[in-house]
Amino acid sequence: MTTYPPETPAAPAPAPALDFDKLLAARLLAARARPYLATALFALRPVESRRVPTMAVDRHWRCYVSPSFVAATPEEELAGVWVHEVSHLLRDHHGRGDRVARERGLHGAGERLRMNIAADCEINDDIYGDGLARPDDVVLPSTLGLPAGELMEDYLRQFTLGPYTQGMVWLDCGSGADGLERDWDLGPDGAHGLSEQERDAVRFRVAQGIRARPGDAPQGWRRWAEEAFHPPQPWRELLGAALRAAVSGAGAGDDYSYGRPARRSAGVPGVVLPSLRRTPPRVSVVIDTSGSVSDAELGSALLEVTAISRAVGGRRDMVSVVSCDAAAGRVHRLCRGEGIP
Repeated sequence: MTTYPPETPAAPAPAPALDFDKLLAARLLAARARPYLATALFALRPVESRRVPTMAVDRHWRCYVSPSFVAATPEEELAGVWVHEVSHLLRDHHGRGDRVARERGLHGAGERLRMNIAADCEINDDIYGDGLARPDDVVLPSTLGLPAGELMEDYLRQFTLGPYTQGMVWLDCGSGADGLERDWDLGPDGAHGLSEQERDAVRFRVAQGIRARPGDAPQGWRRWAEEAFHPPQPWRELLGAALRAAVSGAGAGDDYSYGRPARRSAGVPGVVLPSLRRTPPRVSVVIDTSGSVSDAELGSALLEVTAISRAVGGRRDMVSVVSCDAAAGRVHRLCRGEGIP
């Protein structure tokens, strides 16, 4: 009987090295297809990482790239992934994800995955086509039965994780897409990151280019560029500051009053001169009382009215309130917030 030595198991094939030439050629293709995003695409710093499933970004504008993913993906599809990842950063999905998590109490990996899916729905509906190939497994709003053209925050209200999202558990665009730090992130002190000022400068340059040539960009990007130039303002703080300045600010008066004689009267014996007095502003408040307004929002409006009436001294002739539904109701003049019927 002849015996043979056991076969030595074959050594595993070495992991492929990152093909930087292919990766950068795909970025150039993306810049040619979407020239209004070229500034952002070339600001994104590629970092080789074998821990990411495909490509992912962090908030410091690093793009972590899997060598195996680059080797297996056609260059045309890689170009679309470049645009996809940089779109997360330009639209500040990491900052918005953090804010939504705080406001709605969304914590844990499952909720962050849901944010990633919602962020993908926001950007994927206008990325592909016109020179950029669409992968078969791309997440679109229609995949979840949702309308196109909405924002991440809107999509988050319209779906939950379930059987139809089972095929999306692989999805991981990094902390730049949902704000949750990953193990592979280099952090704020790591190499190749952009400072906050540099990131803002890139966004401004991209928005400037979109506004200069609006016909080249989809509606979603034009809307983003307008908001980048005219960001939402903290209206409560601005309105409060304007009201306080109008009520108590120093400056010349606008009407004469004998209630407090002018100091110049001492120079004119026997004559009482009036002084200029500042008149408090008359404030009109319009409150939406339609069915779409919640009780919490109505309560917030009443608190605002109470603060306004207190600021103008509780005078009935200074504050008026109008409630509006399908039509405007009658005007209510009041001294205190509790006086609103």
